[in-house]
Amino acid sequence: MVNMKNNTNNKLRKKQKKSKKKRTQKETILCFCAHNDDQVIGAGGTLAKYAKEGKEVYTYIFSYGEGSHPHLNPRVIIKKRVSESRAADKIIGEKGSFHLGLKEGKFMDGIEKRGIKERIKEIITEKAPIKIFTHSQDDPHVDHRIVNKLILDIANEIKYYGDIYSFDIWNPLPARGREKPMLFVDISKTFNKKIKAIKCHNSQTVTLWTMLPATYTRAVINGLNHHCKYAEIFYKIN
Repeated sequence: MVNMKNNTNNKLRKKQKKSKKKRTQKETILCFCAHNDDQVIGAGGTLAKYAKEGKEVYTYIFSYGEGSHPHLNPRVIIKKRVSESRAADKIIGEKGSFHLGLKEGKFMDGIEKRGIKERIKEIITEKAPIKIFTHSQDDPHVDHRIVNKLILDIANEIKYYGDIYSFDIWNPLPARGREKPMLFVDISKTFNKKIKAIKCHNSQTVTLWTMLPATYTRAVINGLNHHCKYAEIFYKIN
């Protein structure tokens, strides 16, 4: 009997190798996150730095985040949050961000129904990124943990050759992984872009007031520990 799953994965791996060869001139960075502002809060300074260096940066957002305003028509808040993402993209210098359209708190239901896993396999294979950034397995938010596990599962299935790094959102300190290799990025020259991009998400007033002080504090502490003004730290998870 032919193993269809193995055949599919073999085809993806071959396509991945071909894509890698094609993209030797332009290095690509991918970020997978649960909600519109996660990539900016978790890795905004780093993504801006890579974009400034000429790398192609893309973000894939699992949900529109319309649940943040249950009293409004979903179409209204979706349009608003997509517009905020586009504004943040321009500041960071990303090639673009794309929404996968899952419902907050119901990722597991939507992943299978909407074929999200296969779509992400195709994205990683086609883009052939040198690095992928995503959520930490220790994040208290269940949507964040689901994204982390899905990306790692996919990477294992297609034998992704690059590095995967996790960033923190709601966990002030990583509970696990201290022994894992770290990626330190000096974002002193792009920290202002990170803050401006966060502020683009003005529909998330409560989140902004909650996250901005923590964002400043984390960047300063990381910078002091690595002899620069501001820094972001990531843990290698694959």
